[in-house]
Amino acid sequence: MVEPQVYDVIIVGAGFAGIHQLLNIRKLGLRAKILEAGDGLAGTWYWNRYPGARVDSEMPVYQFSDPELWRDWTFTEYYPGWQEIQAYFCYVDKKLDVSRDVLYNSRVVSAHWNDSVDRWTITTKDGRIFRAQLLSLCTGIGSKYHVPDFKGLDTFKGQVHHTARWPEKYDIKGKKVGVIGNGASGVQVIQEIAPTVSHLTVFQRTPNMALPMKQRKINGAEEEKVKRDLYPLLYARRSQTFAGFFYDFKQTPIADTTPEERVLVLEDLWEKGGLCCWLGCYAELLSNREFNDEVYAFWRKKVRERITDPTLQEKLAPMKPPHPFGIRRPSLEQRYFEVFSQPNVTLVDINETAIEEIIPKGLKTSNGIEHELDVLVLATGFDMVTGGITSIDIRGQDGISIKEKWVDGVQSYLGLASATYPNMFWIYGPQSPSSFSNGPSSIELISDWIIKCMKYMKENNISSIVPTDDAQRAYSDHVDRLGAASGLWFESKTSWYLGSNIEGKKVQLLNFAGGIPAYAKLCHDSAANGYDGFNLKPSLG
Repeated sequence: MVEPQVYDVIIVGAGFAGIHQLLNIRKLGLRAKILEAGDGLAGTWYWNRYPGARVDSEMPVYQFSDPELWRDWTFTEYYPGWQEIQAYFCYVDKKLDVSRDVLYNSRVVSAHWNDSVDRWTITTKDGRIFRAQLLSLCTGIGSKYHVPDFKGLDTFKGQVHHTARWPEKYDIKGKKVGVIGNGASGVQVIQEIAPTVSHLTVFQRTPNMALPMKQRKINGAEEEKVKRDLYPLLYARRSQTFAGFFYDFKQTPIADTTPEERVLVLEDLWEKGGLCCWLGCYAELLSNREFNDEVYAFWRKKVRERITDPTLQEKLAPMKPPHPFGIRRPSLEQRYFEVFSQPNVTLVDINETAIEEIIPKGLKTSNGIEHELDVLVLATGFDMVTGGITSIDIRGQDGISIKEKWVDGVQSYLGLASATYPNMFWIYGPQSPSSFSNGPSSIELISDWIIKCMKYMKENNISSIVPTDDAQRAYSDHVDRLGAASGLWFESKTSWYLGSNIEGKKVQLLNFAGGIPAYAKLCHDSAANGYDGFNLKPSLG
């Protein structure tokens, strides 16, 4: 019989959230261990190695806010690529010795609660067993990649690579490549490989309303001055804005503005680049249909100016919006739209000619055309937000798995815990602001709350804490109402924000759409009132 390894806290995942948890749990004097499926730190950035992979949050917002870490590290670009992000995590590891408390190549397959002893039993794929009072799920929103059920995929004689599992060393130059999907990873890989492959065929379902990244180098000397003068202020600012960036929605009512004023605002946001045209726009963008159409028309004009062919203009930036602007997270691009004017690039609209099957020599569409390929790239995304949690067999007080519980929709309290699953928390997951925010901003907010809760439990001799059914129901209803209040979220046929990109998954807004400040207040109010909404069980000893 395998003897369990015993800890106070087991953390699943070694990205931003897992590391932030570990470093702060150490300060509480608790014994903790991270179980990480990969063989290195960085979470999703351990796996994101596809050509062109880079962040969509500008620096310095996308890093730990701890001065001990940012003081001695400066990124070279405002939007770093995956290599530099991995280098950053190596720096963090060397600085704070993270790896001494990480077990790599340890994929968690189950976590079962024992109500008689208030302990979790966690099992890894290779059969190791761990026991802990507290379980912290730091699996993120994009850890379970998705491969659609394409007919004949297993017959393809070339190579198939999902962007979430790209080989560490792979040369795609000179090959005939097909890319299915044009979300964030699709946009990045398409614009990166187009100049070097023999031929690129892009299979598009929905045009991507991508925004200009406006990438630029960081001047190290200038950044040192910014660190001294502004970094503390900037990191404090993160908790004050809707999405945890340094800029925020404009609250001026559209009715109080003029068309000329709005155009000038949009021009300014466009020049700033990044997600400014989305999260720095007027707040009514996500609720006012007429204004949303106005923003789409602005975007369409900007994009069409970069495309000469009228047919491509209509495919990539159609006159009629395929969905409201901003209800799907905009991707950031550098030369994406110019790519399709290259002679070695073909755009296939699968709404007109559907993917019929994968064949040994490539891909066949419904019009009978066989597209010959050496490599098939699946930029088909993830079972977003919930997949990292439901892929683990998690069973709580009633013995029912959380996957089964969430078949009819996610239920949580404060977007970080769930009724009948005591002493289990998650960070950057369902019904938190995760997908609507800069990752580290909401990660550190939630992680700090959990750390304070653990400290409270230790100091007050609390054996277990679990949300009440009533509190969970009220909070989940509140999240649903926030989504319904916009009126626009549900107008996208396939959106991972809603889970509708996964066949059979319950369609619901998976994240808290009220912004970080409103979310933080709900969390703070619960803690300030003795963890209102939770049942706390004192230790018997």
